[in-house]
Amino acid sequence: MERESFEDQEVARLLNDHYVAIKVDREERPDIDALYMSVCQALTGSGGWPLTVLLTPEKKPFYAGTYFPKRQMFGRIGLLDVLEQIQRKWEQDGDALDKLGDDLLADIQSLDRKNAQSSGAAGDIPGEELLHEAYELYRREFDEEYGGFGNAPKFPSPHNLSFLLAYSGAYNQPEALRMAEKTLESMYRGGMYDHVGYGFSRYSTDREWLVPHFEKMLYDNALLAIAYLEAHQITEKPLYAEIAEQILQYVLRDMTSPEGAFYSAEDADSEGVEGKFYVFSRGEIEEALGLEDMHSYCHLYGITPEGNFEGANIPNLLQGLPDETAERLGMNPLGLRTRMEEWREKLFACRKQRIHPSKDDKVLTSWNGLMIAALAKGAKALQKPEYAGAAAAAADFIWDKLRRREDGRLLARYRDGDAAIPAYLDDYAFMIWGLTELYEATGESLYLERALTLKDGLLELFIDAENGGFFFTGHDGEELPIRSKELYDGALPSGNSVAAKLLWKLSVMTQDVELKTVAEHTAAVMASAASAYPAGYAMYLQAHLAMASGGREWVLSGKREDAALHSMLAQVQQAYLPDASLIVRWEGDEEGILRLLPHLADKPAVNGNATAYVCRNFACRAPVTNMEAVRELLASGSREV
Repeated sequence: MERESFEDQEVARLLNDHYVAIKVDREERPDIDALYMSVCQALTGSGGWPLTVLLTPEKKPFYAGTYFPKRQMFGRIGLLDVLEQIQRKWEQDGDALDKLGDDLLADIQSLDRKNAQSSGAAGDIPGEELLHEAYELYRREFDEEYGGFGNAPKFPSPHNLSFLLAYSGAYNQPEALRMAEKTLESMYRGGMYDHVGYGFSRYSTDREWLVPHFEKMLYDNALLAIAYLEAHQITEKPLYAEIAEQILQYVLRDMTSPEGAFYSAEDADSEGVEGKFYVFSRGEIEEALGLEDMHSYCHLYGITPEGNFEGANIPNLLQGLPDETAERLGMNPLGLRTRMEEWREKLFACRKQRIHPSKDDKVLTSWNGLMIAALAKGAKALQKPEYAGAAAAAADFIWDKLRRREDGRLLARYRDGDAAIPAYLDDYAFMIWGLTELYEATGESLYLERALTLKDGLLELFIDAENGGFFFTGHDGEELPIRSKELYDGALPSGNSVAAKLLWKLSVMTQDVELKTVAEHTAAVMASAASAYPAGYAMYLQAHLAMASGGREWVLSGKREDAALHSMLAQVQQAYLPDASLIVRWEGDEEGILRLLPHLADKPAVNGNATAYVCRNFACRAPVTNMEAVRELLASGSREV
């Protein structure tokens, strides 16, 4: 529409003469997007982007749709046709359009109230049957041949996979693990993964994961890195760790500002052509690698003279993973991997000379929170402190640049030195997630203190005191006709789901009974919505699983310089403990953590030795002071206390 209409002189003249044209960045203003998307769905029965809405001067919507060609074609009304008809109607009978807007808003507000009341009527957190129902739904929708769920287009939705990984461990269900692994491997093998420069595209246009929509989003890569790290923790398979590291390498190389914050996205197209930057002809590969290596590369990565995408080639591993190919060809796997990396570096250097896709260099607080969480989890799972350093740099940037000086109120967007827009629920919830993971990766109480500060802001600004759960916008935000509450876990997990999970975790860490009640009530509110289609609430289900476990806590006490304590810490950090929290009490330097968590006063290092306490439901095992005991507790899942 931008090319066809908004840059067209005829359309521009009509718009400027008779309308006030407003272009909204839906990533900066997701509240506006959510409101008017509900309008579009109410009017047309469907939604999507680009979203086109016509409003009265009082912001009351009366007409909406998605894509409009410039003029009518193929049975689809044109934008000029709409604008001309509405202009005449407004001049002849503007009151009728105004009343239409009133009626439409009244209908949506009535539906919103009804949904709030039905969710607010929730009682206790539902039993575990909801978790089992979700698993069965995933099992029925699973694509046995290619992994993932449903048909094309296929979105990664990594929180679905994280739920299946957690479910597999909680209920010893190997089928859940198999579905997650099949999907993780298939996504990596396909063209949705950038085998030359790393990182994932937004989604696959086909069932096989071969042809992506080439746009790369920060949030997808953050959530996917988390899923691959969790799969590595469970299975100890090197492939998953390798993929996670490559994702993080891509983000740190291409999506990180000089100050350490993370950019939002890279466009799908360059020079006006989608995917042009990412695809190769056979001749280009021969030019970069030479004739002999070209043949080997083409065999491995599915490159053909006719191509697999509009006459060009998207490199992929659908024919088999490198180790499988090496075995089939009688090659040494390590030798093949070495050659593959040499080829990749040459093609990357070749591709670097091309015109790059545009980068969306705005810094979004919410998406940065997700990437901070991913990096911190990488620091723990892979024992790579450089990831924690990168996460800390981003967290410090958000803390310094994206909070109002006068009251500490979090802001949503930063670009070119300008921080603006009061932050939304997602910003608070996702940053709490990132800061909590960063505390567990570093043991530095500063990050836990910041997470608790944001927790206070979240409760103050967003809570729905009448019906439970949290509104998407703060009570101090711009007043819109409807104050929405997002529950569904779509491409991004909802702020309510993440809030339920993280508030529960913080309540365990702080032993705050009131906070525990808020977390449980939020989960109960969401349960009534999730019960209709539990597989659409994967992050909420993870919160539900954590609550069902009773709230586990690992407390490690000892001196900073004690190698035994660091060995214990590494063991716990590398373990897959989706429902547990990790607290470090540095003996001799515990003032900061004791101020935040005074109950740690009775968990010192025993006789000065590195000590581990494992607690559940506020009851603790006898402390252990040797690595063998720590390993046994980790192996048993520390389920009984």
